[in-house]
Amino acid sequence: MILSKSNLKEIQSQEVIVPDEAILSLPEKVLQFGTGVLLRGLPDYFIDKANREGVFNGRIVVVKSTSTGSSSEFDDQDGLYTLCVKGIENGQKIEENIICSAISRVLSAGEHWEEILKCAQKPEMKIVISNTTEVGIQLVKEDIKLSPPTSFPGKLLAFLVERYKAFNGSEESGMVIVPTELIVGNGDKLKSIVLELAAFNQLDAALIDWLDKSNSFCNSLVDRIVPGKPDAETVSAFQEKAGYEDKLLTVSEVYRLWAIEGNEKVKAVLSFAEADKGVIIAPDIEIYRELKLRMLNGTHTLSCGLAFLAGFNTVKEAMDDETFSSFVSELMKEEIASSIPYEVSKQQTDGFAGQVLDRFRNPHIKHQWIAITVQFSAKLKMRVVPVLVKHYQKSDQIPARIALGFAAYIAFMQVQKEENGKFYGGVNGKSYPVNDDQARFFYDLKNSIPADILTYTILNNTELWGTDLTLLPGFEDAVQQYFAKITSEGALKAAEGLSVKNKI
Repeated sequence: MILSKSNLKEIQSQEVIVPDEAILSLPEKVLQFGTGVLLRGLPDYFIDKANREGVFNGRIVVVKSTSTGSSSEFDDQDGLYTLCVKGIENGQKIEENIICSAISRVLSAGEHWEEILKCAQKPEMKIVISNTTEVGIQLVKEDIKLSPPTSFPGKLLAFLVERYKAFNGSEESGMVIVPTELIVGNGDKLKSIVLELAAFNQLDAALIDWLDKSNSFCNSLVDRIVPGKPDAETVSAFQEKAGYEDKLLTVSEVYRLWAIEGNEKVKAVLSFAEADKGVIIAPDIEIYRELKLRMLNGTHTLSCGLAFLAGFNTVKEAMDDETFSSFVSELMKEEIASSIPYEVSKQQTDGFAGQVLDRFRNPHIKHQWIAITVQFSAKLKMRVVPVLVKHYQKSDQIPARIALGFAAYIAFMQVQKEENGKFYGGVNGKSYPVNDDQARFFYDLKNSIPADILTYTILNNTELWGTDLTLLPGFEDAVQQYFAKITSEGALKAAEGLSVKNKI
């Protein structure tokens, strides 16, 4: 039996929270760009929880923006999916299986664009959520009359123009737009792109004024580990316990945070926040963003290449290794925490580091290192380079673990072959995908320059980093030495002996 609206009454397991049928008839209040597990495990979870508590009372229309894959699994299951929440909270073991019913339907931008635009005519639809990856919020100068526009900002602008027309530009018809992409000031950036694209399309002044003043583009950050598709063992165990098949089965940790920058007006629209303490709506969320972006995401990014090359498949597996666990802990506590480009106390960073390390060791989360390497270059630039620059503003010591993380990045990015437009590296005789916008650059680089200037060429590239990292005293030499050690002795060996006092 597959999970679907018609089969809900057949689910008898006491270990599954089944939605009330009335929830499935709630009005559509949210347009969501993206179908990924992060959205299903966090924003959609919050909205589902609020609906079950009678707070928000609205459902989500999901827009599938890309041409890859299909939405058939959502269609087959009427938008329903099970979220398995597993972990520790306040010293207590938590395990919940929740059938989430927040999603009303999934529409493909390529096939259902006119239907998506019609959603703008719904007076109760007040919210836009997005997660289009960190490269999704980019300016593409295009005609928004395309069906559909190619970029996410283009699609959003076309939707907002339709909204403006449907309600004659009334102030009340403005939307609350909450991007969740891991970009500093994601709401501000999205707004500036939308306004620039509006000018490019020569939209009238009144419409642009409405875009600017009647719509709330909110900076936000999300924090919850939601790995990709569960492995066959997890799926099989769940199906036996629950008594039904779920092709969209999603697993998450207990910890959750969605910090949204907004005023009282925003808070009133995002009423689902009342149902869970994990949603924070405040005028300033910078401290949450910095702690999460640097200490959790930054640590992940600096560790992923090293861990993968060392032969670890999951974060938990790596954290069970004493050498690697020490590397991660000291990287986070000694190098990243002290160089966060924001005023935070040691008490705050120590407390947050403890939470993060516990989350990394969660036995229920099988977070694949290879998944964390996706868009490796962009993540390093955004999450780590500001920390590295700040470190050198405060200290003349070389941050050894950050240097090792960069060396592992260079080693991981050694693209060995290209097949059908996809790039692959290799380790221990096995190939692995390099899913990074800079993969071709590395592929061409490897075949065009001598090995002895490879590190310099990469660190010197201001297009990659926004700054010349070879100007940081001793950093290039440290990265070069660690790169040579990874190449000759292996990734895990390179991390051995990196105690707090042992710096190059």
